[in-house]
Amino acid sequence: MTDDADAADRSGRAFDGDADESTENTMRDRAGENSLKLWLLLRANRLVVAGTLTLVVFAAFVLLAAAFSPSLAEKVAASDVIETMFSAMITAIVTGATLVVTIGQLVLTQENGPLGDQRERMDGAMDVRESVASLTGSPSPTDPAEFLDALLGAATDRSETLRASISASDGRDDAFLDDAGELARAIAGNADTARERLDGARFGTFDVVFAALDFNYGRKIHRIDRLEADHGDRLTEAERDVLGELRESLSLFGPAREHIKTLYFQWALIDLSRLILYAAVPALLVAGVMLAVVDAGTFPGSTLGVDHITVVVAGAFAVTLLPFVLFVSYLLRVLTLAKRTLAIEPLILRDGR
Repeated sequence: MTDDADAADRSGRAFDGDADESTENTMRDRAGENSLKLWLLLRANRLVVAGTLTLVVFAAFVLLAAAFSPSLAEKVAASDVIETMFSAMITAIVTGATLVVTIGQLVLTQENGPLGDQRERMDGAMDVRESVASLTGSPSPTDPAEFLDALLGAATDRSETLRASISASDGRDDAFLDDAGELARAIAGNADTARERLDGARFGTFDVVFAALDFNYGRKIHRIDRLEADHGDRLTEAERDVLGELRESLSLFGPAREHIKTLYFQWALIDLSRLILYAAVPALLVAGVMLAVVDAGTFPGSTLGVDHITVVVAGAFAVTLLPFVLFVSYLLRVLTLAKRTLAIEPLILRDGR
């Protein structure tokens, strides 16, 4: 991180003189949570998370089944444990797959509508793109990462204009110069950090959304308002114009980020629906084989004190749980992201939004 970014991190807490109102710039700093937990909830590949959870279920099943007496092999020989377990799993898989289809239909419903509604959507989107083009001085990029990068670049340029403006000021009070300089450094430093993470990010992965979360635009809009409130009578017309353009660039970043986030939600839910349907077929096959073929005498013997039938049942149970585990892994990310971006305006809902 650059020296300006370091200064921005420090100034983010010092500007208001109120420790309770301050927040860090990047989402990891604002979260105030264990980095491993944050990685698991957001950054980790969802298939890796699902695979890890499946292995944990398998290992826990084997360990617990081996630890209790009577053993699972004895229970299988004495009762219909396998039939009861996997009959229930077949019902759960079919019901879950049906639910997934319903979720997919809800996602697609948002894309359907009469021609008039589609025209309104298009007009609204083009209005925003025209505003961004006017702000940046060039056509709005079509790539989501480049689109957000253009807005961050506009914010950086206007923060540099603000810094140049106050540097050329004569006879201004130190409090105004310090506050305006800290604001300019905070915006430029935080924008540079987010732009570095946007560089090369591809939509469809979580990288674009995660990079956008690292720009704390809401707090910076609040700081502009505080600067104008505290020093409004001492601002020149040119400085008011610069602050207005700076606020506009930050205000456009908010809905742009929310739009990209919404598109990611739809993308992720469609991927999730497809993956669950893919996993449901082998899960049903395994459950059916367990019902039709496996009994107490199918896998005799033991290894290291663990009955072979226990390992087989545990493996089959883990495979039949795979659709649900995929659902859990994706939902953890979607719900975490939704909670951390509830407010689009400069409203801090927790100690680190």
